[in-house]
Amino acid sequence: MATPASDPRTPTNISVLLPTRGRRDALLHSLTSLLSHADEPHKVEILLAFDHDDPDSFDYFQDTVAPELTALGGRYTAYGFDRLGYLRLNEYLNQLAPHAQGGWFMFWGDDAVMHTQGWDSKILAVPDFRVIRMPTHNQHPYAIFPIVPREWFEIFGYLSPHQLTDTWLSQCAYMLDIMHTIDVEVTHDRFDITGNNNDETFQNRPMLEGRPDDPRDFNHYDWRLRRSKDCDRLSKILADRGQDMTWWERVKTGQQDAWAKMCSKEFDPNGQVSSKNV
Repeated sequence: MATPASDPRTPTNISVLLPTRGRRDALLHSLTSLLSHADEPHKVEILLAFDHDDPDSFDYFQDTVAPELTALGGRYTAYGFDRLGYLRLNEYLNQLAPHAQGGWFMFWGDDAVMHTQGWDSKILAVPDFRVIRMPTHNQHPYAIFPIVPREWFEIFGYLSPHQLTDTWLSQCAYMLDIMHTIDVEVTHDRFDITGNNNDETFQNRPMLEGRPDDPRDFNHYDWRLRRSKDCDRLSKILADRGQDMTWWERVKTGQQDAWAKMCSKEFDPNGQVSSKNV
């Protein structure tokens, strides 16, 4: 199932990728906050993933949310999925990505709220090949809602091969020293942070982390090795373009702590991560 976007001849700068389930008012608030704060909302496209077994959410989007997005100048397309579940969250994003037209891919959540006017212009001003971070989640050092060049998908054929997409991209970014923070304020309106949205979607969020002996766990040796291989592949491409990859070369030879910046006061002022846990 799909809802048609507005005029396809309009250039797309940013593609927003958003899997959603079981949320109505939160989704409306999230998306209207995004478009109402964009300098050029007509150049932002929103690609949504709905589960076939959640028709009420899609009907609400079509009847209530979509008209609001149209009024704000937004472009949107909704896709139906056989339910993949939270353990396969990355697969929703990987399957939305081939349909995206923007030069930047922005991961978004139905519990995210944008506060900064001109966030889209700030993204477009970022130089070189970067992973873009908008500080949120109590100033967490990860890009909780990461933004990457579309070429990331073109190079690897996926945005993340693992469920923990934001963690995957953030760790790769810090290992390569390509994390770029923009001055954009976003609230992650999640129950354990704000007290809101304590619904089934929040309560049913199994995570593949915390058990590194499990082959599916994010920190299992095989996944750590794969991240290193992805970093090496991307580093070679960026170095050929003249982008400085000295940090990664020093990480590989043990001369540089890969997580020095991630764990610094600049990126993690509240001490939410530790190099022992990555």
